[in-house]
Amino acid sequence: MKRFWQHVTIADDAAGFAITLDGRGVRTPKRAPLIVPARALANAIADEWAAVDDEIDPRAMPLTGLANAAIDIIAPDVAAFVATIAPYATADLLCYRAEDAELAREQARLWNPILDWAERQFAVQFTLTTGVMPTDQPRETISRLIDALGRADGWALAALSPLTSLSGSLVSALALYHGAFDAERLWQAAVLDALWQEERWGTDAEALAARAHAKREWDAATRFLSLVS
Repeated sequence: MKRFWQHVTIADDAAGFAITLDGRGVRTPKRAPLIVPARALANAIADEWAAVDDEIDPRAMPLTGLANAAIDIIAPDVAAFVATIAPYATADLLCYRAEDAELAREQARLWNPILDWAERQFAVQFTLTTGVMPTDQPRETISRLIDALGRADGWALAALSPLTSLSGSLVSALALYHGAFDAERLWQAAVLDALWQEERWGTDAEALAARAHAKREWDAATRFLSLVS
């Protein structure tokens, strides 16, 4: 779509803050009004629309995309959306340790504090395993992690979903949501294995590009979460 507007503004609405283009409200892909709950988020989304040059590039508008997801996908059935993230409670990356002793020590250094926090925060216990074969987590752990996820509103869930999938860890996403660790530390935990392999076997241009893309998505979701929390 070509840029057709001159001015981007924010209008107060009974439901929150609406982004408008030349006075007309922006709509989501499903034609719902793009109205967000926080002015700071509205300002950030308005900046994305104001920065459009000749053509709209959704890749350059991640906050708009996350807001669209919150309205179009999550709001109609929050419980169903939580169910799409819930499987990470049974197979969290942080519970799978390497067979290589040196890498396992690095995993313990970066990952154990995050798991320790979750055990205290949610009164749960985790079962660790070596290798990639699935291991069962205690039922109470799974239930309480899903319950903690379900306590987030639809706007936070819009960020928690990519944060979980990008890191492979629901625990890491919840740690960021609760402000227990900063986003950069959690990102380093998420990419530890990849960085370790690169140090041993060398870098790959395609892998580097994929990780850079993932980092941009991580940063966008982190920012979105900070603007709605």
